[in-house]
Amino acid sequence: MPPVFRFAPSPNGYLHLGHALSALLNAAAARAAGGRLLLRIEDIDLARCRPGFEAAIYEDLAWLGIGWEQPVRRQSEHFDDYRAALARLEAMGLVYPSFESRAGIAALVEERERQGPWPRDPDGAPLYPGTARDIAPDERSRRIAAGESYALRLDMAKAVRRAGALAWDEAGRGTVAADPSAWGDVILARKDTPASYHLAVTVDDALGVTDVVRGEDLFPSTSVHRLLQSLLGLPAPRYRHHRLILGSDGRKLSKSTAATALRQLRAEGLTPADIRRMVGLD
Repeated sequence: MPPVFRFAPSPNGYLHLGHALSALLNAAAARAAGGRLLLRIEDIDLARCRPGFEAAIYEDLAWLGIGWEQPVRRQSEHFDDYRAALARLEAMGLVYPSFESRAGIAALVEERERQGPWPRDPDGAPLYPGTARDIAPDERSRRIAAGESYALRLDMAKAVRRAGALAWDEAGRGTVAADPSAWGDVILARKDTPASYHLAVTVDDALGVTDVVRGEDLFPSTSVHRLLQSLLGLPAPRYRHHRLILGSDGRKLSKSTAATALRQLRAEGLTPADIRRMVGLD
């Protein structure tokens, strides 16, 4: 079977040079391997995603000369898939609701840091500091029935014990040991959102994707994805995490940076060949 690659942007802003690098690398890898390239629209966050941004994704990719297979998978059309995966994890006793607000969590972290530094995940966010995993089942049900907001979290310690040691195949690095515990009790869904990025991407990549080529910023997240793949009995693709395109401040590009948006660069008269040179693919 030919290898299957995917490019998976979120329509919550315009594509920038960093997206161009990832899309071009995926297209080149698929072409070189005689494989397929899929396009996935990661629009789980309905509050931030916009049809206009999605239309711009198609326009920008076509302008770059990148083709993809139809149909495009739009995550917002597959909520039931994510609910089913979440239900399987719940049946294993690995999911619990936490009811603290973001402000409440920040207050808990501040309290704990009075005794010393509180651990943070690879993205720099504090690990979940609450004790919701110890709430009695009847109390959880009562609070949910009362309409309280909640996040559904993975009981990381229990999940890691169940899965055991994990690793993944990383192009250019060989076997990489996974460390999902570094993320703490990650959120898998919220009251009004059927899946987090971690859960949705794991379910979607199991639908035939053999090679995941994405930015180095997502390298640490692979540990969580390998854990979910193991728990759900899903295949693990090969991974390649590529360099990032950084802004003048040394940070990775943001969709809010209009100067690097592909549509802005195109409006200024740049060509696809210019974009390739700008991202170091000349």
